[in-house]
Amino acid sequence: MNESSPVVYLVDDDADVREALTLLLRSIGLRSDAYASGTAFIAGWDADAIGCLILDIRMPGESGLQLLERLAGEQIDLPVIMLTGHGDLAACRRAFRSGALEFLSKPVDEGELIEAVQSAIRSHIGRRQKTSVSRAAQERLARLTEREREVLGQIAEGLSNKQIARMLGLSPRTVETHRANLFEKLQVDSLAQLVRLYLKAIENP
Repeated sequence: MNESSPVVYLVDDDADVREALTLLLRSIGLRSDAYASGTAFIAGWDADAIGCLILDIRMPGESGLQLLERLAGEQIDLPVIMLTGHGDLAACRRAFRSGALEFLSKPVDEGELIEAVQSAIRSHIGRRQKTSVSRAAQERLARLTEREREVLGQIAEGLSNKQIARMLGLSPRTVETHRANLFEKLQVDSLAQLVRLYLKAIENP
């Protein structure tokens, strides 16, 4: 996970809005990178950065909603706060369906925006930490043989050695051997740790 300071990306075709919001964010110690269009943002942003995106809903060319839907389609995890001077219920629903974290109307209340930005950054940090833990767990599970992964899946379902043996057509002694190998390869000391590792690995397949 990128450990540098959070970045608040701002995409709005109105230069005055970009300047005002950049100054507001800097006043609370946040770095802000502003862009006049979605195309400029895509070309300039750092996919590894922690932060959020403040996105105007209506812009010439690609609209904010279209950019939001493109980001969602590409499974980009950057939290998005939508801004609009022409808010309507249909646009709000469409934005939330595409994963927007917040939907604020212009002229935006400064306190409300700051609270939304801080919440979005906390959310992004939490997502990245969760993804990092899941990836580490997946790497440990990659050490297992196909049969060991099958046994692990059944253990996580709460089945006993005898039940696993019947289900997989193995002897109970063979299941016990696989179980011992799981503990050794995954470097865990208890059944609870074993199951927890497995669940973390499948959170973000």
